[in-house]
Amino acid sequence: MNSPLAPVIATPVLSNNQTFGHQPLKVMHFVTGGFTGSTKVAIDIIRAAKSDPAFSSMLVLRKKSSTDIERVAQLQREGISLKLVAGWSHLATIIELLRICREYQPDILVTHGFSEHLWGRYAGLLARVPRMIHVEHNSRERYTPFRLLQARWLANYTDKIIGCSEGVRARLLELGFPAHKVDAINNGIQLTDFAAAEAQPLVGRLPDIIMPARFAKQKDHATLIKAIALLRDKNITPNVFFAGAGSKRHIEKAKKLANELQLDEQINFAGHCGNLPFLLMRHQICVLSTRYEGMPLALAEGMAAGCAVIGSAVVGVKEMINHGNDGLLVKPQCAQALADAIELLLENTAYAQELAIQGRQRAIAEFSLARMANRYEQLFFDVQQSAPATLNEQLVLDNG
Repeated sequence: MNSPLAPVIATPVLSNNQTFGHQPLKVMHFVTGGFTGSTKVAIDIIRAAKSDPAFSSMLVLRKKSSTDIERVAQLQREGISLKLVAGWSHLATIIELLRICREYQPDILVTHGFSEHLWGRYAGLLARVPRMIHVEHNSRERYTPFRLLQARWLANYTDKIIGCSEGVRARLLELGFPAHKVDAINNGIQLTDFAAAEAQPLVGRLPDIIMPARFAKQKDHATLIKAIALLRDKNITPNVFFAGAGSKRHIEKAKKLANELQLDEQINFAGHCGNLPFLLMRHQICVLSTRYEGMPLALAEGMAAGCAVIGSAVVGVKEMINHGNDGLLVKPQCAQALADAIELLLENTAYAQELAIQGRQRAIAEFSLARMANRYEQLFFDVQQSAPATLNEQLVLDNG
């Protein structure tokens, strides 16, 4: 019995600029429509592949109450093939994604983040998508015992499981995912957006703090607000610029805390900022106060922008900062530790400048979008050439 995949598998891949049998490799990315870091990674991979005739890409977003329809329209105007699926129920998500898979017929389905990687792979199995990849974007996901059981079962029929950092890869192994399928590909950022950083030394910037992060349970804006109150008691009064949208409940909670601590004049809640690179390059210090991470793009952007960076010492951040060399790590959820680190950088500009220089060099060397995109493109070619995962192969053979 001949498998429909046989011609594809038999076609050698000689380089990333060649196609399979003169047909582009069709890759579908499924991710939350909440425009989180995982959404940005998926979009950046698609953008990087747009000029490569070896790929045809589609983005499918799971609609959320926070989905910004104007940003969706902007991506479509940019030329990205994009569809929305319902997010109000898991079954509705699976059914709509199943229909899109049958219409588009992707060679590879890439499912990003929790819990999208569950519903995406169920749809992929039902649609008989030949290859599937699961990308984990956080070191601490909301796995109940039943959902972890589902994820492990789906791993049997998934070709590769990618952590967005070495810390996330280690976490995937701790959770019991098959080691031979687990790998890490670091997140990356568009370095050209920060080319002007070289001409903007730290000493000429605002001696203030920017925290580029959406408001969510994961992020810890409250600890930074409390740290600023501690600094004010020592007559150190930097301004803080919160660049990020997110949960209205968490925004209001942070605003209430700032008001209670009488910090309204120092703290600016700016919401979503389309000019984030410009804002980062105006500030001396970039802080990411957080409870857990995968590999935060915001921190990489702060480093590339030439800021002196401070991050909570959690998985996903610890891998990005060599403490005392290219940034500072502080105890998570500890306002005093964060206040001490901010004070050190504000009082010792020369040291802050050295950290900023080293941090920018590290971002250029390790956190580029080009490096990330190349790794993913090679992964897609490698997966396409490999033997398909068990259930997908059986479904294809049964219908050959």
